[in-house]
Amino acid sequence: MHMQKTIPARTWGEIILLSVIWGGSFLAFNLALREIGVFTTVAFRIAGGAVILVGYIAFRRMALPKSPRIWGAFMVMGALNNIIPFSLIAWGQLNISVGLASILNASTAIFGVVLAALVFADERLSPRKLFGVLLGFLGVATAIGLSSLLEFNITSLSQLAMIGAALSYAFAGVWARKTLHGIKPQVAATGMTICSTVVIVPVAFWVDGVPTLNYMPATWAALIHLAVLATALAYLMYYRILGAAGAGNLMLVTLTVAPVAIVMGVLVLGETLQAQAYVGFGLLVGGLLVLDGRALRQRKTIKQS
Repeated sequence: MHMQKTIPARTWGEIILLSVIWGGSFLAFNLALREIGVFTTVAFRIAGGAVILVGYIAFRRMALPKSPRIWGAFMVMGALNNIIPFSLIAWGQLNISVGLASILNASTAIFGVVLAALVFADERLSPRKLFGVLLGFLGVATAIGLSSLLEFNITSLSQLAMIGAALSYAFAGVWARKTLHGIKPQVAATGMTICSTVVIVPVAFWVDGVPTLNYMPATWAALIHLAVLATALAYLMYYRILGAAGAGNLMLVTLTVAPVAIVMGVLVLGETLQAQAYVGFGLLVGGLLVLDGRALRQRKTIKQS
């Protein structure tokens, strides 16, 4: 019988810390965008993370690849996993709350399962997974609300931007599996942030202008969180958790980021969410749990014992 990989106590702490870091990134975007533009915020996040990751692999004496093919894969990965989703999330948060943004972003796992099923023969949708996907999509539709689905305004467009970011993350997962197999995760993370920096910094200068750097302390704190914690440290922690607890247990991070962001939005910004957002998140969590399958297996085991 296949045994579910257990989670060491230290890894539990890392899962909780990563959830707090990524949950806090939604609040950090909100704070930074009050003073600087979307692309400048994204450029600070990516470029700052790249500098730290380059220093890390240099310290660990990990060599960057020389193959143009691999660097081309890094460039696509950087666009799908950094530039596109970060920009969509930042722009979307100009018009919707931190809590709702995090809930819609949690649909990444749902899109990931669907795309993997379309691309990889070993990840086809079983009846259980199909039910989980449908439940997840119902949760997303509920969180957005029927009125937003029928109307086309800046709020609904911002919500669709969050869905676009989640879809981009899902494409990034498929791309990474197809093109970056065998490359150390730390090297892949460094390579894609380097490529992302080369693209996003000129875009930020062109769209937002040269940054003044004369920012409020809260803005600098938000930018440091995004670059140092939510990008560089988070990538390293993510792959550490993957190695220690397995891919299935990483679902726990997906489930816990949104509640952290919701609480931060309430405590720091005084946000309130409509009941439909909480109902939608509940349905989305249900879909993720069905996709994970462990709760169903444990219930079956209890019945049989």
